[in-house]
Amino acid sequence: MKPIAILETGKPPEALKDAFDDYPARFRALLGESVKTVRFDVQAGRLPDDPEAFQGAIVTGSAAGVYDDLPWIAPLIAWLQAARGRTRLVGICFGHQVMAQAFGGHVAKSDKGWGVGLHRYRVMAEEPWMFPRAASIAIPVSHQDQVLTPPADARVIAGSDFTPYAGLAWDDAMSFQCHPEFQPEYAAALVESRRGTRIPEALADEALLSLKASNDRAVLTAWIRAFLMLTPPPVEGEGSGI
Repeated sequence: MKPIAILETGKPPEALKDAFDDYPARFRALLGESVKTVRFDVQAGRLPDDPEAFQGAIVTGSAAGVYDDLPWIAPLIAWLQAARGRTRLVGICFGHQVMAQAFGGHVAKSDKGWGVGLHRYRVMAEEPWMFPRAASIAIPVSHQDQVLTPPADARVIAGSDFTPYAGLAWDDAMSFQCHPEFQPEYAAALVESRRGTRIPEALADEALLSLKASNDRAVLTAWIRAFLMLTPPPVEGEGSGI
């Protein structure tokens, strides 16, 4: 199998980097030791030259917004547009947002404020790679921005009242607003690091309490693995037949 490209678009906050793995390491852990991966530091201007050299690409989370005037965001959007149909694409949090923006949707800071803690999404539609089946999934989240208008050709596969477009799918791409790679301990430490400065005290307390409940990280991990490695790619020109 070809390797998986991990497009690193952000890093843990400085105060947490010594206690927790970076984001590529967490995705390598989700995929498993047997899966070869190649890390690309997108903020440093690194992107895969040939998308077809990879089984798929995962775009990680980031503290940046897709609308920020940063020199690496436009090249990433252009790369995603060029890579679509040539490899499988997975977006997580910022990755979810930048894929939606690249494919014709609209992302902005939500007037609902911070989404933190453990959020539950309803499964709105089933894709062939969504095994085990689940009516809903509860996964750690950390975001202010949201996909406000999904791309016209995207299928909305998961959502909640707080995040209506929490999961999107195309025949050759999928993305989620939540963080299956976040251990509850890291999600809690992230909330604590922002308590009172960026995240209101009451919301931080609520988020920390929610993170003590059981989560469905294993379910979403299985979906990502199946999408990247097990489901045969659609035949060119035929679509998925769903």
